[in-house]
Amino acid sequence: MNTNNRRRLLKVLPWALFSSFVLVAILSHDSEPLFFAEGPLAVGKPVFWLLFIGFLAYSIYCSQKENIFRTLNSIWPFHWARQIGLDLYLGVVIFCFFIYLVEGSLLIVVFWLFPILLFANLATLLYVALNYQTIVTFFVT
Repeated sequence: MNTNNRRRLLKVLPWALFSSFVLVAILSHDSEPLFFAEGPLAVGKPVFWLLFIGFLAYSIYCSQKENIFRTLNSIWPFHWARQIGLDLYLGVVIFCFFIYLVEGSLLIVVFWLFPILLFANLATLLYVALNYQTIVTFFVT
C-alpha cells in the first residue's frame, strides 16, 4: 500500500468506525422515539440532534484539513494543551458515570466507553440525542 492510500485510509477509517457505532446505537435504541420528545422540554431533542449533526460535519471537515495527531503533537508541549486534554477526558469519564446513573447498567457503559474515549463529545452528543426524553424525565421528575 503506497503512502497516499495509507493516508486516505487513516482519514476514512475512524469515520467508518464511528458510523458503524452510530448505526448500531440507533438500531438498538428502542426506548423512546428517535427524533422527537414529548412534554415542555421537547424542543431539546431536535436541538441535540442538530448539535450532533453540526459537530459531526465540522469534525469531518477538520479531519480532512489537518491530521489530528500532527496537530496534537505540535500543541502538546504547551501546559494549557495538556490541561484542556485532561479536562476533556475528565468530562467524558464523568459522562460515563452519568450514563450509568441513567441506564443502571455497566454493560451499556462499556458499549459507550470506547466511542466516548475516541470521539469524546461526538459520542456524548449522540447519547443525549438518543436518550433525551429519558434523561429529562430522570432529572426533572
